[in-house]
Amino acid sequence: MRALSILVFLQLVLASFVSVAEPAQHEIKVYRDPDCQCCHKWINHLEQNKFNVIDVLTRNMSEVKSAVKLPSKMASCHTAVIDGYVIEGHVPAEEIYRLLTERPDIAGLSVPQMPLGTPGMEMGERKDPFIVFQFDKSGQYSVFSRYELDEHNQYLKHQGHEKH
Repeated sequence: MRALSILVFLQLVLASFVSVAEPAQHEIKVYRDPDCQCCHKWINHLEQNKFNVIDVLTRNMSEVKSAVKLPSKMASCHTAVIDGYVIEGHVPAEEIYRLLTERPDIAGLSVPQMPLGTPGMEMGERKDPFIVFQFDKSGQYSVFSRYELDEHNQYLKHQGHEKH
């Protein structure tokens, strides 16, 4: 009986370490057109990176973008909201985690348009360099991160602070 109690105690201690080591899942609400496949691939990217995705299908994405006051230059195909921030387009999960860690005084992040190679826009070896922009409520934007390609067609990330 005593051995069983010790075993149960050790399992509880081990379980507490495992739960502490696991990052907390962040809930992100993604608005997308039901016919958009790249949006679904981006959602898969988020889920693989421990986000709890609430997938909201809508045929009126312009209304969603208007409601979150997205600057028109920042537009892409899908719009997400997490902890009060807007995430527009194919923003890598690591940039969303950085945003949630640093908590800058901005409205959100965007990867405008749909660059090849971004999460959800993978096309084999075809990749475009791209910028993750940060934007504020007045529509001003600057570089949050810049992704360039090296000689092996791998992304190199640079944090930026250029104003636009």
